[in-house]
Amino acid sequence: MSHTSTPADGPRSGSRRRARTRTRGRTLRRVVLPVLLVLVLAAGGSVWWVYQGLDDNLKDGAVDLEQALGDEKNRPRREAVAGDALNLLLLGSDSRAGANGALDGGRPGGARSDTALLVHIAKGRTEAVAVSIPRDTLVTRPECTAPDGTVLPSARRVMFNSVYAQAGSACTAKTVEQMSDVRVDHLVEVDFAGFKGIVDAIGGVTVRLDEPITSGLRLDAGEHRLDGDEALKFVRTRHGYGDGSDLGRIELQQKFLGALLAEVKRQDLLGSPAKLYRIADRLTESLTTDSELASLTALAEFGRSLEGIDPAAMDTVMLPVAYDKADPNRVVAVEPSASRLWEAIRTDAEIPASVRESPARG
Repeated sequence: MSHTSTPADGPRSGSRRRARTRTRGRTLRRVVLPVLLVLVLAAGGSVWWVYQGLDDNLKDGAVDLEQALGDEKNRPRREAVAGDALNLLLLGSDSRAGANGALDGGRPGGARSDTALLVHIAKGRTEAVAVSIPRDTLVTRPECTAPDGTVLPSARRVMFNSVYAQAGSACTAKTVEQMSDVRVDHLVEVDFAGFKGIVDAIGGVTVRLDEPITSGLRLDAGEHRLDGDEALKFVRTRHGYGDGSDLGRIELQQKFLGALLAEVKRQDLLGSPAKLYRIADRLTESLTTDSELASLTALAEFGRSLEGIDPAAMDTVMLPVAYDKADPNRVVAVEPSASRLWEAIRTDAEIPASVRESPARG
């Protein structure tokens, strides 16, 4: 696919770097969980031999993404212009298995993906952007084989997070490839226990609210120190904040994870092998990855390749969506904005400013 550069969506340039410097404060507040993951893996990469004992944490449940996504000729091709850029699908799972069962009002059975981000790591591995896909987005699910071997036929107008619940993470990756024509190179899942464990391992995170949360985890506007359980409730809050939609939840997730990154930097956690081990232990116990990343060595090598990414330059954008006309409780991707976003990701170009304003807002 060819791509014509314009001032709005052209390749990275000096003017882009200057613009990013002006907006760094806003961007830092929008940093999400991939930043912490990248930092932990990158720092761990320089001392990976210390953590050989963590390797077994990663073995169980690895997803053979290449096999699951099917024939190569039917998958999105790699754009030559993108060079060594790659895309990682990061899923936050509310699985109730194991240690997750008692967390945040646990209920038996089932799992959904509360958070889904396609993290694009740019050519040269010095910049990255994470695209948030709202869980209530209506999508077409391709034919998929569930983890238990059941073949699910293609289905239209299904909720995005139902794909994970019905067919697992590999089908979610396949759905993302189909809706975006962007190739998914790697897959990482983090479950409830992992999220809680990370927050508790660093002694809590301080967040600041501009408006109160009025139901569930009730918090006044202002500053609050959250432990792991409270943090989990915070990032899952939907009702009682903003317009009560999933888009408001995404705003809280971005707010919290910006605060989490700030806490990691404040404590210099990545400069302390003992603290880093504690975080890595919690993280790897709760990670599921594709088979290519399912070892500490592979994760460390991947992390080392990302050491050039400046956390303050990380960016996040939400898939442009509008409320569905037939069901206002759901959203649909807005065209041509969604296609312009995916093209920028696919061709490793600047994200157009026009796609950052979503008609549906939390």
